[in-house]
Amino acid sequence: MLQKVLIANRGEIALRITRACKTLGIKTVGIYSDADKDLMHLRFCDEAVCIGPGASSESYLNIPAIITAAEITGADAIHPGYGFLSENAEFAEIVENSGFTFIGPRPEHIRLMGNKVSAITAMRKAGVPTVPGSAHAVTPTNAMAEAKEIGFPLIVKAASGGGGRGMRIVESVDTLLESVQAAQRDAEMWFSDDTVYMERFLQKPRHVEVQVLADGNGHAIHLYDRDCSLQRRHQKVLEEAPAPNLPEKARADILEACVKACELMQYRGAGTFEFLFEDDEFFFIEMNTRVQVEHPVTEMVTGIDIIEQQLRIAGGLGLNIQQKDVQIKGHAIECRINAEDPTTFLPSPGKIEHFYTPGGAGIRLDSHIYQGYSIPPYYDSMIAKLIAHGKDRETSIARMKQALDEMILTGIKTNIPLHKDLILQDKNFCEKAMDIHYLEKHLLKQLEGHQD
Repeated sequence: MLQKVLIANRGEIALRITRACKTLGIKTVGIYSDADKDLMHLRFCDEAVCIGPGASSESYLNIPAIITAAEITGADAIHPGYGFLSENAEFAEIVENSGFTFIGPRPEHIRLMGNKVSAITAMRKAGVPTVPGSAHAVTPTNAMAEAKEIGFPLIVKAASGGGGRGMRIVESVDTLLESVQAAQRDAEMWFSDDTVYMERFLQKPRHVEVQVLADGNGHAIHLYDRDCSLQRRHQKVLEEAPAPNLPEKARADILEACVKACELMQYRGAGTFEFLFEDDEFFFIEMNTRVQVEHPVTEMVTGIDIIEQQLRIAGGLGLNIQQKDVQIKGHAIECRINAEDPTTFLPSPGKIEHFYTPGGAGIRLDSHIYQGYSIPPYYDSMIAKLIAHGKDRETSIARMKQALDEMILTGIKTNIPLHKDLILQDKNFCEKAMDIHYLEKHLLKQLEGHQD
């Protein structure tokens, strides 16, 4: 087993990884920026190293500083968490070439899946259904020919993209070339790669994803599925597992296809296949080669510690779980708690004055914050993940409402009212899963109406 893990991240995921390491008897090294010296996980790590100023580019994205921290502390492995360098193939290569174990997939798989064009091509070869679209990069020269094959409306996307950046919806041929060029400019600005591609624009899809674990030697399993359709500006707001109201035949087929793709690639570690689901059909959009923010809902319904499995696989112990061992028990929902204004969504950094954590049956809170902690302005606004588990979806929703009512967090603004007063009070959401446009086009429109 691994002896000492350097955690190349911050916030709640750094604390989550610290706990998993402690459970397995693995020593830990925490890293932090000048702005993050008060992070909670640093109190529990065996060692801590400051790696630079508050700006991410000078600290959490500073590869030489992270490698140096691993060297001086004698770590034998590095866990990247999510975000920052977690899906950076160059970082994974440097980690392994420097003599450390990278707790994640092989660099070639990160690189393959990090480019949407190559990922889609690989999934088509593996028999995973994909959205009808271009099989290669799109340029102003070939855009018209590609669009005729796909049809309108279509969407232009950055091949190295994420978070909705570099996307353009094209309704007709009149705006096609302009949209391709604009997407290329955005892709170059955000990802230093102007490669874009096109695919059919689905009208009202759901966002459904499949969690997988694989040992790198051809043994892979799935941990079933999640629904992450409630989104704002392509950022997930609420997630649940398993995905409600899926036809069982379609579910079984997509789970099997994901496992076979992992076996074919000889994938290693945790990963998530993301799909758009419309008219009883799944369409692959991307694979995240890391642990997901929403992994707790899968842990709650399966009882499997995903971070622990990552550590075991990286340590050469393989998977100690067979597919027949994975059973779904009940339903779980996760609300992302962000330090932001619930109506304008502007970030709200600052000092937490009072903080009371909810409890009760089926309630879990993953967070690094505490009373008196000051949230710095440099990083993502998510400060906690509140998870509710119950025997069924109705019970988990009821428990989530109770937990949000109990949660006290003052000194900053948060999006708790968005969850408590809008989403979980919505009859449509409570009765069934909604499509990816529902939050913005319907619920947030209600909010704007109240403001007027």
